[in-house]
Amino acid sequence: MSYTHITPINRNELAILLRTQIKQKEIARLLNKHRTSIWREKKRNSKEDGMYNARTAKKRTKERRIKANQRFRKIDNNSNLKKIIIKHLKIYLSPEEISGRLKNKGARIGKDSIYSFIYEDRQGLVKFLRCQKGKYRRKRGTSIRIKQRKAIEKKKNISLRPSIVETRERIGDWEGDTVWGNNKKGSVLLTHVERKSGLVRIGLMKNKTAGEMKEKTLAMFKTIPKNKKHTVTYDNGSENAEYELIEKEAKIDVYFANAYHSWERGSNENCNGLIRQFFPKGMSFDNITEEQVKKVERLLNNRPRKRLGYLTPNEVFHGSS
Repeated sequence: MSYTHITPINRNELAILLRTQIKQKEIARLLNKHRTSIWREKKRNSKEDGMYNARTAKKRTKERRIKANQRFRKIDNNSNLKKIIIKHLKIYLSPEEISGRLKNKGARIGKDSIYSFIYEDRQGLVKFLRCQKGKYRRKRGTSIRIKQRKAIEKKKNISLRPSIVETRERIGDWEGDTVWGNNKKGSVLLTHVERKSGLVRIGLMKNKTAGEMKEKTLAMFKTIPKNKKHTVTYDNGSENAEYELIEKEAKIDVYFANAYHSWERGSNENCNGLIRQFFPKGMSFDNITEEQVKKVERLLNNRPRKRLGYLTPNEVFHGSS
């Protein structure tokens, strides 16, 4: 697993998960981090009483980062550069204009660094800025943040799903998920379960990309009649990134459950448990075949269910319109 820093969002999620008493190994899997990263984060940023608080963790991380980066602060470590910046500020040049002039002379210093120098070290220079209402901040977030926010806003939350889905009164409301083997880089099973009948479609994915997930999903829904595919509900995994294409090409409304609310897709969670009878935890999926997967699918779809009055998912699904 490639190393990535614990982000502020990760710290919020970690604080919630730690309160649920979930094992550290499972927390690491949910956050897509190595378990030693979670252990290190807890050790470094927990409060004196041992409790982990996201706000405290963010504050301590920021303080360490400022201290560690002190030697890289160009303005503080260069008295001549500091004098030039102060001189230009006093003739009412903006930090952006100062940065541009210095760049032309071969000195690279960003406007954000100059603003930080003013607000953190020389607040008396704020009066020379054009805008003095408050501390400088970017007018817009980074392009990555903007893209992520827009993607989240476009997703339809499970709360917007038609009420008929909850009652299981009709055929055609599905839930989708993935079942993992013991190798995080290995093959996984893609499952779609129909809520009323319990009918399951299982596919084997080798690469776990959003593109492969889309193709497998479209293939599964291609053979299903239009009147038996109304909605499908997923979690927020990255493999579901191409949900808009699924929605358009499969002609089905896609919704997303809330993060860490697995019970909102209870049919899928229950079905995944049944699949574990044949493909147990700790087993690698790299060596199983499509034929084995389809055999399990047939067995499950022809297994009588108590909640169906001991009818099979096939009988309920194909016997309804």
